[in-house]
Formats: sequence, structure tokens, C-alpha cells
Amino acid sequence: AITQFTNNFNTSMDNLEELVLTTIDARGLIEDTWSFSLEHKIDHQVLIGVLKSLLADRYVIDEPISTTFWTLTKEGEEVKVNGSPENIVLKMVPAEGITVANLNSLVGNEVGKIGVGACMKNKWLKKSGDLLVPLIADVVDQTAFLLQQVSISNESGLDLTTYDEDLKLLKKRKLVQQVTRKSYKITKGEEFKSKRTRKMADLNKSMLGSKNDMAPGTHWSDLSFKSVNLKSMGAPVGGGNFHPLLKVRAEFRRILMDMGFQEMPTNKWVESSFWNFDALFQPQSHPARDAHDTFFIKEPAVTAKLPEDYYERVRSTHESGGFGSIGYGCNFKREEATKNLLRTHTTAISAQMLYQLAQEEVFTPRKYFSIDRVFRNEAMDATHLCEFHQVEGLVADRNLTLGNLIAIIKTFFEKIGITQLRFKPAYNPYTEPSMEIFGYHPELKKWTEIGNSGMFRPEMLRPMGLPEDVRVIAWGLSLERPTMIKYKIENIRDLFGHKADLAKQRNAPIARF
Repeated sequence: AITQFTNNFNTSMDNLEELVLTTIDARGLIEDTWSFSLEHKIDHQVLIGVLKSLLADRYVIDEPISTTFWTLTKEGEEVKVNGSPENIVLKMVPAEGITVANLNSLVGNEVGKIGVGACMKNKWLKKSGDLLVPLIADVVDQTAFLLQQVSISNESGLDLTTYDEDLKLLKKRKLVQQVTRKSYKITKGEEFKSKRTRKMADLNKSMLGSKNDMAPGTHWSDLSFKSVNLKSMGAPVGGGNFHPLLKVRAEFRRILMDMGFQEMPTNKWVESSFWNFDALFQPQSHPARDAHDTFFIKEPAVTAKLPEDYYERVRSTHESGGFGSIGYGCNFKREEATKNLLRTHTTAISAQMLYQLAQEEVFTPRKYFSIDRVFRNEAMDATHLCEFHQVEGLVADRNLTLGNLIAIIKTFFEKIGITQLRFKPAYNPYTEPSMEIFGYHPELKKWTEIGNSGMFRPEMLRPMGLPEDVRVIAWGLSLERPTMIKYKIENIRDLFGHKADLAKQRNAPIARF
């Protein structure tokens, strides 16, 4: 019956499965899957795949078999056909002798080198001056014979035990190699049947209903179901994850709060030009207020209200000066001040917080910080986007100096791992003195600009109503640059935007400084 089945055998998986079950049912087992695959001309790996499926449903039981045997290497195959180098060399040496150079020209340098060495070792040749002279007329090529025996054993199962020592020498010559083949002995399992019944994975709607109204074999009670492992782990849930920027932001936020800073409310992205520029004593003719650098809002285009008494003091300071300043001598325009825009820096919020502080009856020193998004109409490249996150901190207290500002900056940057700092004088419209902050990065091995800082000018603070001896020191940096350094990202578009790698963001470690 098996022979008849094999003749009609089709190599599809179902037919192979049926062949395996029919064979086990007739013989009681499959002694060796390798022999079985040779007998029926089946790929052994395909057979193993079918058996794994049967094992899962407990139709069969497997028992591993390891078989170690010798095979010829590529060089061994050549020697089996052409003869060993020592035999080739001996045949080419005439009775009167031959020089090494002439011999190599006949057999080739490689065969000559190996063959002469083996012949000298076997005492088949001797040196006589410049000549190689034979000591024996002819020999049986034992090496080629052994290789032929190895080749025959793989086809017929010839026992090579008597040649063990010789085969070890051939292995050193890289003519043969030992291979371990894994196969299996297959016997009947708990659920064995001569024909497999597929078990259902899930109960579905089509299996439910009145059995009398359904086709035979389609009701759930007629079907077998796969067992359920209630202790197995479920599939990973694809939940949300924190962006690397948010991880660094959370760490910066923790550091600043540890230093005693209070977070400012920065959830309002749209600001008026008054708070974004004018309140900071930035002239209305400044190029940063041009549409090429700032995103202005089309609707609503202007703000609904401004604190009028404070607006008048700001206008007067711009036009005529005050508090030791001559101002800008400009014609301050209300229509320019009321334009709405996407804030270009979080200092617009700082100005509003300082104005609120000035309205208190008794001045109380404060330390504020913010980390939020700002917008600039800039050309995008590997290090610039139209939007980025600004980290800003300020301290308002009496009689503060530039030394206090440097000390605060050093304390913050030391906490994020940047201990070598340099300060360079700079210009900002609303701070005087102003400093750019440079830090040495040990991984990049260079000094890089990491922030800006300064003391707010009296022309900004006094119109708010703050006491004359109150000074405000402030500093800021982007969130993106330290994040890119922390996670070794070279292009900012790989960090933020539609080109960002979501898998890389999901797997980014928590930021620790």
C-alpha cells in the first residue's frame, strides 16, 4: 500500500503529511527521517517542517539522532579524481633524477611543493646534488584510495572505522572533514491517527446555531479545537512612547526645579508683537520683526487688548527714552505693536511674568523657567527647523550682578554634564551686558555655542514698575542641540518632523545627565 502511495505521491505539504502518517501507521515508526527522505526523494528540511506541525498537535513523538560522518572537501574531490600530489610528483621524476625547477614547471609550484615534501617524508625520493632521485619505482596512491572509500561510504554506508588514523591525517591536510547530521526517529504520539484532522484555532459565528440546520461537520460540537495556554505571554501592546525631546525636557525640568525655579505657563503659542518685541525694548524697525523672520497670524491679525498704562510707558521709552536711556527716537506705531504672531521666543512669557510681578505691592524675588516651542521663519537644513524648543531661565532679585548670572549658568550646565564653559561678549536688544555661552564637548572634542545670556535692560524693567534696584538675569538655549548630542543624532530632521524614525524614538533610552 505504501509503495503504491509513493508512486502516486505529490510533493505538496498535505500529501507529505499523509505519507508520513500512513508510513507510521503501517510500520509503527520512521526509524530515521534522513533515510526516509532519501527513500522517497524528499527534501529533509521540508520533511522536518511537516513533522513539527504534527508534533504540535501530538500526533507524533520525535527522538533526536546525531550521525557523524566524513565528507570530501573541494580539494579532496580534486585529489580523488587526479591523484595525490605525492603520487603525481613521483610519477614525474625519471630514474636519472630531475631538478626542483624543472619538476615545478611540469606539475605546478603548489603540487610540487606539497608532493616533494610528502615524498621525502615517505622516503620515496632523495636529494642528490641539485637533483631529486627516486628511491622507489611505483606505489599505490593510498590517499586517492582513501578518498574514494569516503565517497563510497556516503552512498552505501561503508564502515570506515579501520581507517580512523588515516582519516585524521587527511583531515590535517584539509582533504576531508567531519560533519554531524541531525535527524529524528519518529513514533506514534498520544493523538495519533492515520489521517489528520485539522484543529480550529478560534470559535467563530459560522460554527454557532442549530446543529439540525447546519451542514454535517460544521457545528462547533463536531469540530476539534486547539488547546489554549492560559499561562502564555500576550502579544505586546502597541502603546505610546515619549519622544527623545520630551525625555530630555523632563530631565531639564527636574534639574531646574531642584535649583528652586518655578515653571512659567507657556501654553499660548500666539503672542502680540507688543509682548514678543516691544515690551523687551526691541525697536519696531528691527529686522527680526520682518515677515522673512517671523510668522504673522492672518486671522485674527491683531490682538484685542493691551494694558494701556503700561503700553504708554513702553511707547514713551521707545520714542523718548528714560531711565538713563535716550530711546530709539522713533515713531512708535500701535498697529505694529498689536500684530499677532507665532512667538519667536519664550521671553515673551518672561516679560508678562515680570510685569505681573511688578504689580505686587511688595516685591518678592523670583526664579522662573520655561521649556516650550518657539517659531522662526528660517530655511530648513540639517541643524535648523522652522520650530524648535527653547529652554529659558531667569532670576529677579535686588542688586544682582554679572557674577550671579555666570554662577547660575555654571550650576545648571554642570548638572547636565558640561563642566568646561566659556563666555563671549555679545549684543541683544533687551539685555546689557550680554554673553554667548560656549561649552566643550568631550565626544565632539570641540567648543560649541550652547546658549545665550544677559541682564535685562532698565528700559525693559522700569516701565513695568519694578523697583530701581531690582535686576533680572536670564539665559537660554535650545532643547534640540543637547538632545542631538545626547542621542548622537546628526540631522535635526531625524529627530523632529515627518522624516523622524519612529522605531528609533520608541527605543531611545531615558535621558540621564
